[in-house]
Amino acid sequence: MATLNNFDANQVDPSVALDPLPAGKYLAVVSESELKPTKTGGGKYLQLTFQIIDGEFKGRLVWARLNIENKSEMTVKIARGELSAICRAIGVMQPKDSVELHNVPLEINVGLKKRDDNGEFTNVIKGYAKKGGGGSPVSARAPVGVGPGSTPPWKR
Repeated sequence: MATLNNFDANQVDPSVALDPLPAGKYLAVVSESELKPTKTGGGKYLQLTFQIIDGEFKGRLVWARLNIENKSEMTVKIARGELSAICRAIGVMQPKDSVELHNVPLEINVGLKKRDDNGEFTNVIKGYAKKGGGGSPVSARAPVGVGPGSTPPWKR
C-alpha cells in the first residue's frame, strides 16, 4: 500500500494517450540527456530527449538511444555516426559532455516504425539537419551493409 498524500483527481486534468507524431521534419532541441546501462548490462547508451519547439506539435517529445558502449563494434559505429550527425546539425563538433548538445535548435526527420512486440507504431528519428534546412541534411541511417534487407547486428 502507498500513501497518496490526499491526492484529489478533481484538481488534476487526466492524462491523455498521445498518438505518434506524423512522419515529417520538426524543429527541436535536445532537452535532456542521460547515459544509461543497456538491458543486458554489457554496455551503455546515451538517451537524448528531443523536444519539438515549433508548430502544431510544440512541446512533444521524441527520443534517440545511441549505444555508445557495446560489445558489437557495428552497434557502436552506428551510434557514433548518429552522434556525429547531431553534432554537425547543431555545430558542436567536439562536445566534452552531452549537456553541450542541449537547447540548440536543429531539424529532426521523424518517421514511423511498427513495434515488434505489439504492432503499434512508434516514432523514430531518421535524420538531422541544421535549423532552417540550410545545407544538406545529415543522415542518421546505418552504414552500408546495415539497413533494409540486411540483418541488424542485434538480431545476428
